[in-house]
Amino acid sequence: MTRAALFLAACLAASTAAVQPAPAAESPFEPGLMRLAEVLGSLHRLRNLCGEKGDQWRTEMEKLIDSENPDPERRARFIASFNRGYRSFGGTYTQCTPSATAAISRYMKEGERLTRDIASRYGN
Repeated sequence: MTRAALFLAACLAASTAAVQPAPAAESPFEPGLMRLAEVLGSLHRLRNLCGEKGDQWRTEMEKLIDSENPDPERRARFIASFNRGYRSFGGTYTQCTPSATAAISRYMKEGERLTRDIASRYGN
């Protein structure tokens, strides 16, 4: 299984393992999920810039949102986090460079770590 496929599987596992919080209180894994959304947005931008065509990372974000089934306010936070990640590299990279490739590697590792930590700490 490729590294990207393992990362995607971990994203899904983390999102389905998360326990739904009470609407009034933020869950302890919420910051990790929001950071994961931001990482997915960054990967969507960078991987497409470096030759990967398609909506793989946006689709994974949609799966994360679907699995969390958030209320409208929380859904908006997920989307804002994804968009922040996507936009964060808009002014930095206009073409694929060795630095962009290195950033992809760092974000893949961070995404893997986030999904592993969320699943192991908060999974059922």
